Amino acid sequence: MAEVPASTMVDSVAVLRRMLDTFEELPASPISIYVDLEGIELSRKGTISILQLYILPQDHTFLVDVHTLQSQAFSATASNETTSLKTILESDTISKAFFDVRNDSDALYSHFGINLAGVEDIQLMELATRSLSRRVVNGLAKLIERDAPISPAEKLAWKATKEKGVKLFAPERGGSYEIFNERPLAPEIVLYCVQDVRILSKLFFHYQNKLDSAWKEKVREATMDRIILSHEVDYNGQGRHMALGPRGWY
Repeated sequence: MAEVPASTMVDSVAVLRRMLDTFEELPASPISIYVDLEGIELSRKGTISILQLYILPQDHTFLVDVHTLQSQAFSATASNETTSLKTILESDTISKAFFDVRNDSDALYSHFGINLAGVEDIQLMELATRSLSRRVVNGLAKLIERDAPISPAEKLAWKATKEKGVKLFAPERGGSYEIFNERPLAPEIVLYCVQDVRILSKLFFHYQNKLDSAWKEKVREATMDRIILSHEVDYNGQGRHMALGPRGWY
């Protein structure tokens, strides 16, 4: 198995507080924080197991054990008794990058009352860079395969890790999403969680450099629309409609 890049399992309040303390001096620009979530049927109907944070200036990934910590994952504060994961995720002055924020937002808002702000959605950034059809969005795996500025060897390693993870959690491959709640996490799942959130930063800059200021603003507005939509009572995060780009983009 490939070696796991620098990472920390955040499974106690003490470790969480130390993590938050390291965020005090993060630069506002470029984006320092990249976020991904794993869980069982990740939505208002399911549960959050792990929240991954890749901190670019530290080149370090934190796996926040939401399954174990539950609400404390978001309410526990740094040494300053003010900064928490909730205040960071809800801050419009601390930028965070997600890939397709909709179901992540649904789960965070429904289960823990987190109202995301300051979010850049990398899926929408890719859509905005296109000169032709902007009707249908792409998934993360396709964009990593096609666009991630990593070496062929790194892409092969990423695919191998992805395949091992999918076999463990995908029911259609004989796995179970419950593996995200097993403790300790299987080494294959740790690597799976770490690698995708790390690659988000590379995709972010790949697309960011192609967007002019007008399209950057459109992406921010469409991202906010996605977050608002995810809070609605009748929001449905499954189905063919999820593949469509924002209205007015096509």
